[in-house]
Amino acid sequence: MIERYSRKEMAKIWEPENRFKKWLDVEIAACEAWAKLGEIPKKALNNIKTRADFNIQRIDEIEKTVKHDVISFLTSVAEFVGPDSRYIHRGLTSSDILDTSLALLLREAADLIIADIKKLMEAIKKRAFEHKHTVMIGRSHGIHAEPITFGLKMALWYGEMKRNLVRMQRAKEIVSYGKLSGAVGTFANIPPFVEEYACKKLGLKPAPISTQIIQRDRHAEYFTTLAIIASSIEKFAVEIRHLQRTEVLETEEPFTVGQKGSSAMPHKRNPVLSENLTGLARLVRGYASAAMENIPLWHERDISHSSVERVIAPDATILVDFMLSRATGLIKDLVVYPENMKENLNKLKGLLFSQTVLIALTEKGVSREDAYQLVQRNAMKVWGEIQGARRSQGVKGLKDALLKDRDVTARLSKKEIDACFDISRHVKNVDYIFKRVFKD
Repeated sequence: MIERYSRKEMAKIWEPENRFKKWLDVEIAACEAWAKLGEIPKKALNNIKTRADFNIQRIDEIEKTVKHDVISFLTSVAEFVGPDSRYIHRGLTSSDILDTSLALLLREAADLIIADIKKLMEAIKKRAFEHKHTVMIGRSHGIHAEPITFGLKMALWYGEMKRNLVRMQRAKEIVSYGKLSGAVGTFANIPPFVEEYACKKLGLKPAPISTQIIQRDRHAEYFTTLAIIASSIEKFAVEIRHLQRTEVLETEEPFTVGQKGSSAMPHKRNPVLSENLTGLARLVRGYASAAMENIPLWHERDISHSSVERVIAPDATILVDFMLSRATGLIKDLVVYPENMKENLNKLKGLLFSQTVLIALTEKGVSREDAYQLVQRNAMKVWGEIQGARRSQGVKGLKDALLKDRDVTARLSKKEIDACFDISRHVKNVDYIFKRVFKD
């Protein structure tokens, strides 16, 4: 059974309590740096570190008047600290606090998402090895092509999530930069030492150059990475939706006791989890687009990006966290029907071996063009038989058609034709592929 989503960690990151706590962490780190430079008395610093706090209700109350969130926050902190609060926020601008703390929040969110990705990879890997040799038809353009195994399909997904893991680790690194360089990034009223000290204390790197803000290409890369992860999950979900179709039914989402699929039709078992994931991916891609729109800002700063990030930062990270959790449960509990895979494999009466016959004919000296024509004309007879258009010819399948074609039997013996229909050649390199995918 898929566990009901109950994670609270990601939501807590974006709650006001944690957000203001990060603001305070940045302010105190800056005060410590100023104290090391002898610009804040040690007694004042100790008082600030001991008494500094905030009241969310009070911040909201002040903001109704001043219409500025950082000023409201600083006023609330000052009410706790007293006269020594005059040393807080020295030489800083609001974005020094907002952007540096946003880096801390996005980094926290990235850690959860990275852990989620690893859990999904573990679930996929387990199913991959479970069905390593479960043969099924491979499809191109939605049409039967040649045999694969369900384990290979899972291995493909594992490889994609492994790339997403690397992407997310890079996204975490690229966004883990802070800035405390003042109103336009020139350190006019604050020495670079304060930025270097505070960023190191907070586990960040100082942005080599900034304006009033950290440049938003960093954030765009982060949100684009989330969109790629969401799109990968959608890719898996779309595949499951196809494989669950009544005419296919090779896999199926778990249908739990008491679950109902339709208010009108009691027989329905719908791929609702996969459809949900498909829809959510569209939202995350939209957030990535919004993040890219944030890159071009006026001169050294405007605040058009701010309102966007207040929405997309919590929403995108919470959604991707949810999607990864749901996808992990879905993969763990996915129902697989090997017998249906076998039945579907045989639906085209041997047509899936057409390339093998083509190659065998070329090995006998037939030109590729002539060999293709020979195989195709027999394949079309089988298609006609499948469609019910040529039943009078009594064609039972591709092998039967080939054995009745004198142009083919003049070049290939019955034994050689039989050998072309050996499915083992299509899955002989599964172990090799698995070693490449799971070599880590």
